[in-house]
Amino acid sequence: MAAFRSWADLQPELLCCVGDRLDLKWYASARGACTAWRRALAPPSPAVLIAAPGSMWCPYAASLPTRRSFELTAVLKSVRCVGSSNGWIALSGKHFNGRTVFVLFHPIAAVEIVLPPLAQESRWVSKVVFSPNPTKEDFAAATICDINRIAYVTAGARRWAVMDPVRLACNDQLIDILYTDSGKVYCLTKCGDVHLLRLPERRRREPANPDEGGHSEPEFSLLQPHSPPAKVQGPSQPKFSFLRPHLPPAEVRSNQHFSNHDLRQLGFTRCRDVMVIQRRDQDPNTIAPCTERCLCSTSTCCRKRYNLYMAESQGSHMNPPATVEPLLSEANILFNPSNVFASPYDSVSAFTGAKNLVLCDGSLYQVWRNTSCTVTFQLLGGGQHRVLENEIFVLKYNPQLQPCWDVVKDLGGYSFFVGRNNAVSMYGEGVPGLKGNCVYWIGGRGRDQGMVFDMATGRSASCQAPGVGLALGHTQMTICWYFLSDIVSSRRSGGRRVDQTPVRAPSVLIQDLQE
Repeated sequence: MAAFRSWADLQPELLCCVGDRLDLKWYASARGACTAWRRALAPPSPAVLIAAPGSMWCPYAASLPTRRSFELTAVLKSVRCVGSSNGWIALSGKHFNGRTVFVLFHPIAAVEIVLPPLAQESRWVSKVVFSPNPTKEDFAAATICDINRIAYVTAGARRWAVMDPVRLACNDQLIDILYTDSGKVYCLTKCGDVHLLRLPERRRREPANPDEGGHSEPEFSLLQPHSPPAKVQGPSQPKFSFLRPHLPPAEVRSNQHFSNHDLRQLGFTRCRDVMVIQRRDQDPNTIAPCTERCLCSTSTCCRKRYNLYMAESQGSHMNPPATVEPLLSEANILFNPSNVFASPYDSVSAFTGAKNLVLCDGSLYQVWRNTSCTVTFQLLGGGQHRVLENEIFVLKYNPQLQPCWDVVKDLGGYSFFVGRNNAVSMYGEGVPGLKGNCVYWIGGRGRDQGMVFDMATGRSASCQAPGVGLALGHTQMTICWYFLSDIVSSRRSGGRRVDQTPVRAPSVLIQDLQE
């Protein structure tokens, strides 16, 4: 009788045929079974996150190494992707009351974490970055919620903390944000200035007690349709009633003096035509009715109520304090393009509309891209300089040099992935479907698509990401780069450096999230 052969001895061709029929969850698990299977099956990352049209928001991970698309968990249609990191994506959607809700969603494990409300919800939020491997009891997230404001939230807080305006140069604004594993958040401006947000040490929140009132998370889910709570019928007291029994109905004046926008900025919501303004994030049954008759007729009393709300929000339900400072303060340098950027890139900075931050091998980089047509401009010292359409410049930060930002022509075999995702750098040499010394970005003429800029040739081209097999006439929407893990490990083998993006088995991830 022939000896039994182990599963690791399966022929690579047969294993690849099996892998082609697996979804992303089981494909990543198969690669983690043994070294032989991991060597035979191409890594699924990096991938392009693509959304297909339909009644639901149907995301796909179009993998560059495997040349195939993996279907992910579908969610509600009325959502917008505002970030991606370590297999998670950040989505914004509308609650039944019209408010914007931010959710961290894992489309493989079908796990969602609803973040507390953002007071500055009227501001456009284009990108949210967050801690790796978040849980409901342990997470941190940050975003740019205005041209010069940064907001962050940690587990246990009732709402985002909106920081004071960052002091920027005239006509400058914040445009990109990068989260690092050390809890540091780098923020980049349109002119190329960098500010460092130091988040507080994350504190693990105890699981919420369902019997306690005042839950900080709205009743919202991306996985199933939601509807507003049913109205209370019959003689019982309505849930949102704050009429004072000692006042006759004739003395109850309308609170229409305050606009809905003013109330939202203060963190309150209107309670029909009654005089009391209710806090939106707290169980209304726990709020005692106000005894001041003029609460909703003068701004002074409204300010008193707001001050009371601020006092009640102190303690364990508030975000621990964070600090933000210019990156150049550590080198005692004041930001000025002519001082911090080597010539002629002090002038090029004004013609590159897209800028991103990347952390690679312990060094900080800026990626600039010309989003307009070809531009030719005069240099201050004489002569001309030409910037091509979609031409990309990569600058490395070195505080020991002056100027401290200078262009590099070689990324040492690494590739950068920038866009709406938390920027990723990985060693691209030897990875199927990838090229080293390149910058991968999202854009292109007509519609967004995955693009690659070759540092050697100075040209951009389509990265030829696989499609999702849509019917004729339907277009797919390219969102951002998608990685199962943003962690890049380095090792040397026979004098040759090989960097890989390790993929954690989703089965292990699901078990961790459920514990």
